[in-house]
Amino acid sequence: MSKVDTAPDGAVERVRANVRSVNPHARILEAAFPLTIGDPGVLRGKRVLAIEDGPTLTHGEMTYGAASIAAREAGAAALVDPRPYAVGEVREVFDRYPAIGPLLPAMGYSETQVRELEETIRRAAAEAEAVAIGTPVDLGRLISIPIPATRVTYECEIRGRPDLLEVLAPVLR
Repeated sequence: MSKVDTAPDGAVERVRANVRSVNPHARILEAAFPLTIGDPGVLRGKRVLAIEDGPTLTHGEMTYGAASIAAREAGAAALVDPRPYAVGEVREVFDRYPAIGPLLPAMGYSETQVRELEETIRRAAAEAEAVAIGTPVDLGRLISIPIPATRVTYECEIRGRPDLLEVLAPVLR
């Protein structure tokens, strides 16, 4: 089970019960994804534009991601809603997935997608004071961001027992 550190109250136990109902003998690993914020000071007290992994928001139906969690943890004043500033495919994604809310989805990295994401960020910078980048790709290396930005990363951390080595030991033998 992943995201045990950010799942809503009761969700981990519901997933555990669902797994047990299908396979009472399943070995369940619990995984958290602790965040590392490049420079939390960039976000503290600021109006933040949170850029998230697009498929996590669309197909995954998540209403938060690494960037928005990091903004909250760092003490951001508010999230800036990018929807009024969206252009091209970014605008189309918001039209198709209105539940995304005030997060900016990075849907891909083709030349057009990167250009439209960059333009959306440029426009949103009129309201935002900082950017939290929670995408798998370091956008700061691909595009120009006109306001202070910091990257948010995370690593999988198995918590409790069994751990991954215990589960894989019979296979590795």
